[in-house]
Amino acid sequence: MTKITRLFDFPYYQLDKQNLEDALVTKYNGEWIKTSTQEYINKANAISRALLRMGVQKDDKIAIISTNNRTEWNIMDIGALQTGAQTVPVYPTISEEDYEYILNHSGAKFCFVSDTEVLRKLNLIKHNVPTLTEVFSFNEIEGCKNWKELLVLGEDNSNQNEVEDRKNAVVTTDLATIIYTSGTTGRPKGVMLSHQNIVSNVLDSADRIPFAAGSSRAMSFLPICHIFERMILYLYQYYGVSVYFGESIEKISDNIKEVKPNVITAVPRLLEKVYDKIYAKGTELTGIKKTLFFWAIDLGLRYEPYGANGFWYEFQLKIARKLIFSKWKDGLGGNLDLMVSGSAALQPRLARVFAAAGIPVMEGYGLTETSPVITVNDQRNKGFKIGTVGKPINNVEVKIAEDGEILCKGHNVMIGYYKDENQTKEVLRDGYFHTGDIGEFDNEGFLRITDRKKEMFKTSGGKYIAPQILENTMKQSRFIEQIMVIGDGQKMPAAFIQPSFEFVREWASLHNIPLGNSNEEVIDNPKVIERIQQEIDLLNEKFGNWEKIKRFELTPDIWSIDGGQLTPTLKLKRKVVLEKYKGLYDKIYN
Repeated sequence: MTKITRLFDFPYYQLDKQNLEDALVTKYNGEWIKTSTQEYINKANAISRALLRMGVQKDDKIAIISTNNRTEWNIMDIGALQTGAQTVPVYPTISEEDYEYILNHSGAKFCFVSDTEVLRKLNLIKHNVPTLTEVFSFNEIEGCKNWKELLVLGEDNSNQNEVEDRKNAVVTTDLATIIYTSGTTGRPKGVMLSHQNIVSNVLDSADRIPFAAGSSRAMSFLPICHIFERMILYLYQYYGVSVYFGESIEKISDNIKEVKPNVITAVPRLLEKVYDKIYAKGTELTGIKKTLFFWAIDLGLRYEPYGANGFWYEFQLKIARKLIFSKWKDGLGGNLDLMVSGSAALQPRLARVFAAAGIPVMEGYGLTETSPVITVNDQRNKGFKIGTVGKPINNVEVKIAEDGEILCKGHNVMIGYYKDENQTKEVLRDGYFHTGDIGEFDNEGFLRITDRKKEMFKTSGGKYIAPQILENTMKQSRFIEQIMVIGDGQKMPAAFIQPSFEFVREWASLHNIPLGNSNEEVIDNPKVIERIQQEIDLLNEKFGNWEKIKRFELTPDIWSIDGGQLTPTLKLKRKVVLEKYKGLYDKIYN
């Protein structure tokens, strides 16, 4: 039996245990094309042989930039790692300047791209990247070498012994990948993760995941360039889960209905959109159907695990699942019984309602620097608590510093930041990784995240404000799509708000309130401002007087990655947002 100590051991372990016919599945020209475990390994070895013939040395860097998840990504990853080289995944929608910085900073020798748009951006800057010797594409693109040329070059297996020698020379503590984090300020930092970092995280998280080994199917659509989805893909391989790659976020609803997965990974924003669509459909119902729908919703929002609400609640829930929630499940393929959420805080109401619907969301916590999982909820063994991110996984030590910062120690903690000793020393101190997050353990050992250390601020009255708590609470309102709390050094907290324009228009239509066509006209409408004020007033009641949002201004823009307000992992770029809406800031405080 294959012992897993390096990332490229996972496919061989799967071959020993399951040998799936559909280990990796991607849709090409309308047809799902399956790659078996054996074919996966054969192609990865062909890539390794080709890379050796192309002169790839141990510790060379190979960049992968793909707009969608696909089988080729995984084959390239394993093929490169087997040579002792490192893969450098790059987020496709970042700026050309960031492409240039990452490729130069990492010293990438080869780059594999998915499509014409990525290639276009790369061609604009590749003349400024002297280490980059060749670019290959996954799609057929005229004038660009195709990745299949490596499969042809590696067909002859006469140098497979050399591949085996390279594999045997890779030790678990060797660097495996450099992941450039989408920082909210400044240049991206290159997080160095070893084989041991990620392998240990997979194995130490494995017993929290209730998979039926060899008989589950997953849909993968979150970007593999993020460690969250990438680690999950290795975990799927470990458990013998068939992985189907979604075509795009836009097509994910159709893909889920086609594939009928048992598990998906998601970010809270996506789950919010799923819930909002279901809710919107419920409002269109009439008569008894509408009454039953909202009865079920109300029941779901009161959900507590392990029968804590008592017999009568559980009896009603059973009826609601049969009459209403079963239709939710059907809309998500019919087989979905687990969703894994990370990257940002999940609204407790969503955790409750999806769990009530029989599609529990396992919320976890971690960072790129921790490979990434530190804690995770587990439905079984009373390991699930709504409003928390679960308990620490095996072999990971977590403690809370005197100032409330979460500290972490374990084999999952990164080697450091690439070519940046100062930043490394700043976060790796006294044997612990300093996460920058503020949190607390409850009396049952569940971790609750309360804020980012650097994002907390003081008002001029000396009171601390934790903006994330306020923001997460305010986003429970269906009128509020995005919100950023401000007020550092000011007399009171305030906020910039991007309304949920789609929902606001639906609400206005129901109440016969005329709105103009533009977002500017929407945010200037007194009725809209008044209604959002009511939402703020209601949610403010959950906070002390010094924390309440006293004023707000609406923004006409859709906050997005391309617009610069959000990082690729959908976190707020607070400094950018503050600069962008300086006029609104002055209007609030002057």
